[in-house]
Amino acid sequence: MNTLPETGFLRLPQVLKLIPVCKATWWNGVRSKRFPAPVKNGRCTFWRVEDIRELIKKMAGGAQ
Repeated sequence: MNTLPETGFLRLPQVLKLIPVCKATWWNGVRSKRFPAPVKNGRCTFWRVEDIRELIKKMAGGAQ
């Protein structure tokens, strides 16, 4: 997580390198609000780095 920038956006392949789940599991988690909602820009879908950092903290039990 130390290699993530403080702010910015990540595409799904980058997110899945940090959160090791398959695409279907990720999208099911987004639908159920377990995972953060994406930001859409035209045809591209991104996730805010801040949201992914928060998710990683939650998954680690609030550590860091």
